[in-house]
Amino acid sequence: MFVILKTAKIHNLSQMFTNSGNRLNSLIGLRKWHSHRSRQSSSNYYNYFLQEARRNFKYYTKATKKQETISAPAQIKPPLNGVKILDMSRVLAGPYCTMILGDMGAEVIKVERPDVGDDTRAWGPPFVSSESCYYLCVNRNKKSITVDLKKPQGVKLIKELAAISDVLVENYIPGKLSEMGLGYPELSAEFPHLVYCSITGYGQTGEYASRAGYDVIVSGLGGLMNITGPADGDPCKVGVALTDLSTGLYGVSAILASLLSRQQTGRGQHLDCNLLSTNVASLVNIASNFLNTGQEGQRYGTAHPSIVPYQAFKTSDGFIIVGAGNDSQFKILAQCIGHPALASDERYATNKARVKNRDVLLQFLFKIFEEKSLSDWLKIFENSGIPYGPINNMKQVFSDPQVLHNGLIQEIPHPTIGKVRVVGPAVRYSETKTVEPTAPPLLGQHTHHVLKDILGYSDDAIEKLKKHKVV
Repeated sequence: MFVILKTAKIHNLSQMFTNSGNRLNSLIGLRKWHSHRSRQSSSNYYNYFLQEARRNFKYYTKATKKQETISAPAQIKPPLNGVKILDMSRVLAGPYCTMILGDMGAEVIKVERPDVGDDTRAWGPPFVSSESCYYLCVNRNKKSITVDLKKPQGVKLIKELAAISDVLVENYIPGKLSEMGLGYPELSAEFPHLVYCSITGYGQTGEYASRAGYDVIVSGLGGLMNITGPADGDPCKVGVALTDLSTGLYGVSAILASLLSRQQTGRGQHLDCNLLSTNVASLVNIASNFLNTGQEGQRYGTAHPSIVPYQAFKTSDGFIIVGAGNDSQFKILAQCIGHPALASDERYATNKARVKNRDVLLQFLFKIFEEKSLSDWLKIFENSGIPYGPINNMKQVFSDPQVLHNGLIQEIPHPTIGKVRVVGPAVRYSETKTVEPTAPPLLGQHTHHVLKDILGYSDDAIEKLKKHKVV
């Protein structure tokens, strides 16, 4: 059997050959194709590629038969197994980024200030024993080493770690690390393989580059707070630092892309991740409304500017949130609440009409939802096909059957607390092995291990560094 692959399927054929253990270049003459590409029409190119594929198909079939006799391993290693991350970040965006990389199997070495550590170690209450709950939330699967960057020997240690690392993540004010000889220009000159991810408030250049950046400040400047809160109230902060978290996620994706790029080029690169760019990029439909029509963003409480109904409703004893994302769902909603005629009313028959007549429709729905309890409404909407759910507090969240089923609570042994509970990774992998989680480290817990077992320092040399308060 031979499947004819068109141009759009080149990647699949490449993958097919690569998975059989053969090099793509030798199998399908890709280098030869590159040399001919500029002087061939698309039709000739297709015919050329097809001939090359046919010529080499026998190699693929032989490799496939051989491969079928080999038993696949029970589990593949974690996705980032063998990748080393030098984490020079603190607070939330950077540590969240590196924690996710650690969840994927990377070895993360967290660099902290001697005697002080990450700022969040002091953020509380609440504390568990002497550990800040805030610090515990984003620092699992890491090794902590303390280094004084004001001392030349401390800078030397960082360079030694950078030399054996794949990725460096930092969130210093732009230019600060370059003053120590640890900026991207300095380290990339010595270690061109290094992927260097800078997470800042506003970017590496520009009028605001030298400003310190915190989530709540940037969410105000970036417009998020202006569209958050009740319609008749003041701007509100989102309940968690979403701009920080989103920037950390952008950092993860940029790092992974850069590691893939490095496989082709052999070189790392500088990644400029910042809270402001993330915040503005996350405005999505609100930004699109303004950029294309001039429509200003507004505060709608829990409601949606372009979909009605799509918000929270007060019941007789709690709150439920219900959404009708299309006209079919609104028809079901109308039936569930006992007023099917709403769906045929010309004022509400389409979403456009419902948005136009928002106030009248919502006043009616507010009265309807207050007539029954939350549990009654949850039973009514169950299996209806429309989006709905309760508004839970933390106790309800972490006793929810789906949250428990998804394995989102991890209990990890801790050297001083006994056991610490954290929210686990949000993604499951069907094939790759998951990482056995380790507790957020104590300050400097792994300094001796990193210096001796990773960098090769002798016990005497380590004691000398401690004596001079380098570590």
